[in-house]
Amino acid sequence: MGRIRVGVVGIGHLGNYHLQKYSKIEDVEIVGASDSLSERARKAAEQFGCEALTDHRQLLGRVDAVSIAVPTGAHYPVARDFLESGAHVLLEKPITETLEQADDLVSLAEKKRLVFQIGFVERFNPAIVALEGVMQKPVFIEAHRLHPFFERGTDVDVVLDLMVHDLDLILHFVQSPVTQVDAVGVSVLSDKIDIANARLTFASGCVANVTASRVTAKTMQKIRFFETSGYHSADCAKREVSSLRKKQSPDGNIEIVANPLNIPQHDPLGAEIQSFVQAIRTGMPPPVDGKEGRQSLEVALTIVERIEAARQNL
Repeated sequence: MGRIRVGVVGIGHLGNYHLQKYSKIEDVEIVGASDSLSERARKAAEQFGCEALTDHRQLLGRVDAVSIAVPTGAHYPVARDFLESGAHVLLEKPITETLEQADDLVSLAEKKRLVFQIGFVERFNPAIVALEGVMQKPVFIEAHRLHPFFERGTDVDVVLDLMVHDLDLILHFVQSPVTQVDAVGVSVLSDKIDIANARLTFASGCVANVTASRVTAKTMQKIRFFETSGYHSADCAKREVSSLRKKQSPDGNIEIVANPLNIPQHDPLGAEIQSFVQAIRTGMPPPVDGKEGRQSLEVALTIVERIEAARQNL
């Protein structure tokens, strides 16, 4: 494939970043920036030398690929329009609101042989990439994703807004079915769940304790993996990893020693969009496909169900 024509739908905080990354990729032409707010579309169009649109359907048939960064409730109809038109789709997380919607998009992408990638940017975090070479079989995982409150994230609860990032990472590294989900959560600053904690048990025996909050004063994005052979702690915000491994000393005693990792720094979102373009060019599967997006959604929705059930019993 030669020049790839792209569009970005949803020119909010994240959509602008998508435009920036596309503008730096060779042989990629930004055709249009679409947003329901005409002023946002106009400013983006002026900055990136493309057309300003207020209806995503004006891009159908004119682009080879699209990034979609609209509110979650619009993910399904917008993504379906583009897949149906034959465009490759990079859809921000979570994939959709329901599993039925996710299944339909995955099926449509497969039928049309299109790249359908989900925007889990933490997969491209240098700290997470560094773990790929050392992770073996986690037996216990602890994740904390804590953020100050921002109004723009409250179209969904904290599970689909923040926790879903860690659910994706956990499912990616554990590679085993979830057999039990226990969860609690509360609303604080919005009418949706703002703080949640979930305990996941996997068929492999691994247990994950996952906490997400959007009402804290400071940001924390840490995930810790415990294995029988060692321990790895990734700070996604700082893009750092602390790794320890078990070693037998000459006298036969077991020691815990540092396991230094090489962590080349790069821009996660830039790498994510590069991977999307590369998948289009090569025909290879994207790093985070629709099926994986569907898996994380299924666990997230189960967590929300458990929380709602517990709240009704109070």
